Amino acid sequence: MEYEAVIGLETHVQLSTKSKIFCSCSTLFGSEPNANTCPVCLGMPGSLPVLNQEVVERAIMVGLAVGGKIASWTKFDRKNYFYPDLPKGYQISQYDMPIVAGGSLDILSADGAHKTIGLTRIHMEEDAGKLLHGENLGDPSSSYVDLNRAGTPLLEIVSEPDIRSSAEARLYMDKLKSILEYLEVSDCNMEEGSLRCDANVSVRPVGQAKFGTRAEIKNVNSFKFLQKAIDYEISRQIALIKDGGTVIQETRLYDEKSDRTISMRGKEEAHDYRYFPDPDLAPVAISQQWVDGVRAKLPELPDAKLNRFVTQYGLPEYDAGVLTATRQTADYFEETAALADNPKIVSNWVMGEVLRIVKETGATPAASPVRPAMLAKMIGMIGSGAISGKIAKTVFEEMAKSGKDPEAIVAEQGLSQITDTSSIEAEVEKIIAANPAQAADYRAGKEKLLGFFVGQVMRATRGKASPEMVNSIIKEKLK
Repeated sequence: MEYEAVIGLETHVQLSTKSKIFCSCSTLFGSEPNANTCPVCLGMPGSLPVLNQEVVERAIMVGLAVGGKIASWTKFDRKNYFYPDLPKGYQISQYDMPIVAGGSLDILSADGAHKTIGLTRIHMEEDAGKLLHGENLGDPSSSYVDLNRAGTPLLEIVSEPDIRSSAEARLYMDKLKSILEYLEVSDCNMEEGSLRCDANVSVRPVGQAKFGTRAEIKNVNSFKFLQKAIDYEISRQIALIKDGGTVIQETRLYDEKSDRTISMRGKEEAHDYRYFPDPDLAPVAISQQWVDGVRAKLPELPDAKLNRFVTQYGLPEYDAGVLTATRQTADYFEETAALADNPKIVSNWVMGEVLRIVKETGATPAASPVRPAMLAKMIGMIGSGAISGKIAKTVFEEMAKSGKDPEAIVAEQGLSQITDTSSIEAEVEKIIAANPAQAADYRAGKEKLLGFFVGQVMRATRGKASPEMVNSIIKEKLK
């Protein structure tokens, strides 16, 4: 029997506000443990929360970006459970009246197929603290709690169970991260915990409408590990069913060292948390005027920008998808394209060399030492025949290393393209004379040998001869 996976994702996004959701404590990452705390986020008796309006506005912004319905009336609830990093003994969250309902994300698979992943809801909540266990602090017998993160504002974005593979899950997360970065509501730094994902995974026989029993994989902190965890869990559940076993509803953790998921506890249901409206927080009324004001501030989003790049610049959809994956890359491309004549050539250089440098250095396109004006000037030098495409690679590497102007690099290193006909003819004649057998074979019909002669001439001129002139002259000389 063939099985298919049914996957839904719950993504926790830390909003990049300067202060926490219910108090004025800083959200700055990396502070001394327990430095960014106050009676409110420590859960001291008698302290009262006050809602951060910026959190609500960012939630509205995300809801609009994914096509969700913004609630005109929303409230906060207490989610009751005990854990050492939860100082109040409950988490302020939202249960039956979330700020956003519905919405969707469109993903584009590697084979060019489009798919829509529905969203169930988006709601606001506060984060818990962080537990540090002894092996990280030199004392294996102890655990410590840092409450700096307690009260940090989160959005929980819950997808419909529309995802069918780990690859689709990765594409969904890539798209969601891109939208959040375009909106500038979160830095989406997974290493610092700004973006965390829980995956609900079940399997069922192909063609069956009823869902199987799901297991939840908690707090996966990288897209790579998300894919690995989902793949392992799918295989585990299928093998268990085929062996006559039964999948139980539970919460599991992914262990990257062993590349497997491990049972953590039985999966809680909503009634286990004993939700009830938070009596210290009044419901929030969201006017249409407020929503319209937020809508007016939305930037051009990835899908709209992708479509514009295809129509305005004549780029293939693949190129436009790569360039619009992050707002900084899209801005870099547009700034360069405005200064150069050929958007497709600009696209090739940005997708190739610029993004390679970004990946190798860990910098962003905005921080690249090769500024858009420098890249545009170098592309112009290729177009004018001042340098060849091959020499341009050398020039780009030097720009990335030193930040120097491309014209200065060409002048200093003597990289100008040779376009003097007599000089190139002399080199061609030398190469033909040194390779009579290959010349005879070419004349006898082995035209692929043209590449051999071109390579020899380019090597002799250290890549500085004009490739177009070299091709033309060799063909003429070998007639």
